Order: sequence, then C-alpha cells, then structure tokens
Amino acid sequence: MSRSSSAATDPGTIAHLDPAVETETMKRLGLQADPASTQIVQRDRHANWLQTVATLGATIEQMAVEIRNLQHTEIAELGEPFRQGQTGSSAMPHKRNPVASEQVSGLARVIRGNLQAALENIPLWNERDISHSSVERMILPSSFILTDHILRRTTDVVRELLVYPDRMREVLDSMKGLVFSGQILLELAKKGLSREK
Repeated sequence: MSRSSSAATDPGTIAHLDPAVETETMKRLGLQADPASTQIVQRDRHANWLQTVATLGATIEQMAVEIRNLQHTEIAELGEPFRQGQTGSSAMPHKRNPVASEQVSGLARVIRGNLQAALENIPLWNERDISHSSVERMILPSSFILTDHILRRTTDVVRELLVYPDRMREVLDSMKGLVFSGQILLELAKKGLSREK
C-alpha cells in the first residue's frame, strides 16, 4: 500500500511509517518513545507535568498574596512599583492597588483549573478515545503562556518592589513586644508553668 493511501485509511497510528522514522525523530527532539502505548500515550504524564506547573503557579501566587496583604493601607510595609500615569483605586484616591499581584493570583487559579482538566483526561475509554484532545489543545498551551506571564509579572514587581523598613519597625513596635511571647511561653514552661496558665 502506498504511503498516501495508508495515511488515508489508517489516520493517527503512523502504521504507514517505518519505526526508524519515529526513532530518529524522537532522537532529534531529545525524547524517548513511550515503551507501552496504544494509539495514544497515557495522559498521566501530561497531568504530572501540569501538576508541577500548577505548583509553581501556586508558589508564585503565595508571593503575590503576601505583597497584596503587606500593601494594605493599614499595614503599608511593601508596595508594588507605581509608575507615572498609573491610577490608584477608583473609589479611594489615596489607595494604590497591587494590580500586578492581583493578576498573578487570578491567573494562578486558572492554571490550577487546567490541572483539574488534565486529571480528568487520564481515564480514557478503551485506552484510546480522543476526548482528551480538545481539552489539551486548550490547557497545555495556555498553561505554558500563563506561567511565563506570571513569572515575568512577578519578576518585574520584585525587581522594583517598594520596601518600607521604618513602617515595619512601627508595626512591630505597636505590638509592644508581643512578638516575643512564644519565647516567653517556652521559658515559663521550663519553669513548670502550664501552657494554659
């Protein structure tokens, strides 16, 4: 059977190609062929990859959440860079919204949602249905793009992060030493006083 007629009658299986073609292609790409697959490879490796990406996104989001919290007007220990022409809150003109960190938080959630879709792609009917295909065409490229974007946004914020050490000292001092209560608790417990006391 000719290559063209084989491809027309046997789509997707590459049965019309010599196995050496796959071997050479994978070698050039620095990949290895799947040792056991049906018409498609198992999707657990895709979900595993997306788990790593989602975890990276969540770690970046943790930084963003901390910046957002410490930028609150009543705390004001950190702040995102505020550039010329940028506007603050529409309702409170004194407030500078941490827009980059808020965006990072939102997009990290999208990546985690993509992970859920990747996990749903693992159980395929008869080890060969293609219900995963349309999902992966959306979640894999978007997860790459979103991760790149939030990494860039966070890098920009951290590079120009506004840090207010005098305000940090003021906040610590306002607690009148309560930050040391844990050490006091340990010392009193050594003397026999109960935690409750």
